[in-house]
Amino acid sequence: MRRLLALASMFVVAFCFSTNEVAAQTTVHYVKPGETFWTIAKSYNVSLLELQRINHKQTDVLFVGETLRIPQPISQADKDLLARLVHAEAKGEPFAGKVAVATVVLNRVDHPNFPNTIREVIYDRSGGYYAFTPVQNGEINKPADREAYRAVEEAIAFRGLGRGSLYFYNPKTAKSEWIRSRQVTVVIGNHVFAK
Repeated sequence: MRRLLALASMFVVAFCFSTNEVAAQTTVHYVKPGETFWTIAKSYNVSLLELQRINHKQTDVLFVGETLRIPQPISQADKDLLARLVHAEAKGEPFAGKVAVATVVLNRVDHPNFPNTIREVIYDRSGGYYAFTPVQNGEINKPADREAYRAVEEAIAFRGLGRGSLYFYNPKTAKSEWIRSRQVTVVIGNHVFAK
């Protein structure tokens, strides 16, 4: 009987500890008038689809005062790195093109053929070459402007909603026939996006 009580006590303590730990890691948001999944996702730097998924929402309907659990956001260090890549790759491109460049990185993180983190995707090498020219030439180390950060925030909220672009290139400078053989998803400014 003592053994059974000891086991039951350990189970209760373990259950309380794990629930408290999960509760401590979960951010909760109370819906305010005028808020949408999109505005909430952007304000927390999380994916709109992930926000809906963890809250078991099949529609866009929200009610004032409703409680939403917020998914774990992307770290500030990863956002900084992604913004520097966007700044270096898409300088002079329209805002939509900057968002699309950031989206390519996020799509690669989510795709099984690429590394699983933003940092690993950006510094990925294949055949001795970096996937992104700014890593090779050092431009990745220069600070990003505010528009690049805004583009990253937009891409994070947009994550999973695009056309699945995994690549982009400038048709005037791209020498690879392989990249040109990929299915084009959209053309924005000087960049062709493909999967």
